[in-house]
Amino acid sequence: MTLRIAKVELDKLRLHGEESYARECCGVLVGDISEDGVKHVYSAVRCVNTHTDSAQAFYNIDPVELRRVERDAIRRGYNIVGFYHSHPDWPARWSQNDLEEAHWTGCSYVITSVQRGRAKETNSFDLVGEKENKCFEAEEIQVDV
Repeated sequence: MTLRIAKVELDKLRLHGEESYARECCGVLVGDISEDGVKHVYSAVRCVNTHTDSAQAFYNIDPVELRRVERDAIRRGYNIVGFYHSHPDWPARWSQNDLEEAHWTGCSYVITSVQRGRAKETNSFDLVGEKENKCFEAEEIQVDV
């Protein structure tokens, strides 16, 4: 799978990670999926990390906020195609907790490593399978200028 995102939107989600450091940031990727299966991101929507126990290592998007983002996307003719979050001082790869908390099969999960307050590597993973058979598969990120 491939995720296409405008450089300005990729820069926005990476900046969100830097501004949230040393807590994880989180947000929603709004766009559409073309006939060839490519996910096109038109907007990276910031959300509030409502995880209260260990927001440095976990994130949670309030369901009310998520429904609002989804309704707004649909009103504009788009859908939720993925989510993003940061990993403060940790690699840009998914954790077991990320997999356990991921429920939107077919969506992209973009992770940015933020080292000492600076966004470094950003990777994307496609959630495939169902329930106990779900897994993340590495996904190419194509950046549109």
